[in-house]
This record gives sequence, C-alpha cells and structure tokens, in this order.
Amino acid sequence: MEAPVFEEIDPASDCDCPGCRHWRRVLPHSAAGRAPAHPAAAHRALIVATATATAAAAASVLGAGQAAAVPAVAAHAAHRPGGVAADVPDTPQGPRAPLHGPAGRPAGPPAGAELAAITRTEIISRAQTWVTAKVPYSVTAYWSDGYRQDCSGYVSMAWKLPTNEWTGSLGTFADRITKEQLLPGDILLFHNAADPQKGSHVVIFGGWTDDTHTSYTAYEQTPPHTRKQSTPYAYWSDSAKYLPYRYKGVTASAAHGPAAAPASHGVAGYPGRAMFRPGADNEYVTRLGRRLVEKGFGASYTTGPGPRWGEADRRGVEAFQRAQGWRGGAADGHPGPETWRRLFS
Repeated sequence: MEAPVFEEIDPASDCDCPGCRHWRRVLPHSAAGRAPAHPAAAHRALIVATATATAAAAASVLGAGQAAAVPAVAAHAAHRPGGVAADVPDTPQGPRAPLHGPAGRPAGPPAGAELAAITRTEIISRAQTWVTAKVPYSVTAYWSDGYRQDCSGYVSMAWKLPTNEWTGSLGTFADRITKEQLLPGDILLFHNAADPQKGSHVVIFGGWTDDTHTSYTAYEQTPPHTRKQSTPYAYWSDSAKYLPYRYKGVTASAAHGPAAAPASHGVAGYPGRAMFRPGADNEYVTRLGRRLVEKGFGASYTTGPGPRWGEADRRGVEAFQRAQGWRGGAADGHPGPETWRRLFS
C-alpha cells in the first residue's frame, strides 16, 4: 500500500492562532517563515488521509466480493426513529419485579387472589398517560408510578397489575382470544421462549383503523419512548408470532353499566366515551356512523362514515338523541351507553 502524500499548504500571513505563532518562532527557515501547514488544517488532513488509506487497504484485503460488508456499522446506525427500520423494536426487558419505591410489593399476587377489575376506558386512559409523558424506554429504570419502563412494565401499568411482569408471565393474567374478538385494552404478545431477549415484545390494542382490519392503533413502549401509532396487523415484524390476549380483570364500564349491543353487530358492549373523543380514530366510530346512516341520521356526512371522530359524527348523534326526546346535556352529540344501546337495538 502506498503511503499517503501530503501537500504543504502555507497558512494565511495574518493567521494569529497559537499554533501559527509557535511555528513562526521554531521554523524561521520555512519558505514563508511559517509552518508547512496550518496546525488545525494539517490535523484534519491527517485524519481524512488516514481514514481513506485504511478503507483502501481494507478493500484490497477483502476483495470486491466482500467489500459490501465493511459499512455494516453505518447501516445499523441508520435505524433511527421515523424510518421503517425503526418500527422493528429492539426491546430487551427486565424480569418480574415488585413495584418500585419504598412501598414495594411482593413479586407476584398471592395465590388465588382476585384480579383487580378495570374498564377498557381506564386501560386506554392509563396507556395514554405514558404516551403524553413520552416515558423513556429502559429495562432498569422505573417511572414515578412504580412500573418498569419497558414494554412489559408498560402493559403491567395499563392493566394496573400489582407487579412488574414480563412477556413470559403476562399471558397468565389473560385469556387467549381471536383477532375478531380484539377490543381496546387487549394486547398482542410475542414471547420468544427460546431467547426471550430476542424479539419478545408486547403492545396494547387501541382499536382498528380500517374496515378491513389490516391495521390498528398500537400503544407501545419502545425506544426511544412510549408511542401511539397506526400499526399493520399483527406487527411490523414477526407478525405471525404475535398472539391476542384479553386481561382477565377487564370489565364493563362501572360508571355506566354494561349496555351491551346486539351480537349481530359484532359489538360486545359500549366501548366507553374515550372512543369518541376529538381525535379518536377507531372501528367504533365507523360502526356508529354506519348505524346513524341506517337509522336515518346521516345527513351531516358528506363522505364516509369513517374511523376518525368528527363534527359530522357528533351532529348525527345529537340528532338521534333529540329524536329520543332528550334535551340539554343529554343531547350533547357524544354517545353514552344509553345512546349506544338505543342506537343498536
């Protein structure tokens, strides 16, 4: 390999940096009475030339057939938030552990203990708190609520479990369900039993984003922080390995009662007011809109109905509520459990 060739470049005559002043004193015999090159420029040139020579040497040793392997580190560095590669999680996780803090709890619930009841609305509301706070991902740190800041700690928090679980134990708190049974607050779980730290991950199902059920809103804890976004079913990678589960303690809204809808519409029950707030985007909004049209209350729609809650949906609900004889706050355009029951009966 040929040694790199450097060209001498004299600095500007008026350069007054410490390096140039030094070389003017010690090298008076220089052609211009200065250093052969500005010290900072020479330093940069040395780094660039050395890197170039090293890369050339590596290419000559590896040969053209293997040269493509050299930039592997750079390719890995390209996996940053916002790109497709960033959607594939690198999510190591901590083991089962008590809630963090001075009042830590046992590593697991007492044998035979009843699971705490929680509504779907509360699960999604709790999940949203970490999204809003942008809780940083960590397998060792604990958030102020006592839960570990990894994917399984996030689900433990949303389900209000008494401990920090991991992907290998979350399934014991839930029942396996089918894709068609998924409702907000359920989870999609991938536990790699052969190598738990490789690929294992869990996300919270927030509702379908399309009528074909090919994508859904996922709440998940993944580097760099908690996020909520539309995700292809079942996940970006290892899709077939993600299995749907339902928390055993999930219950109908305690504040409003069950208010179940007919099974012919495929709705297990009223999903909660959180599904119809401004910005909501889920399958319940679509079902609601279609039912309003069927009942003759779809005059406000110019397109759709669709999965994103909007003013047309609110006006359609308000018209339906007024048709029931309701006034004032009872006809605010936001579907409660009684509106839902009557609309689907």
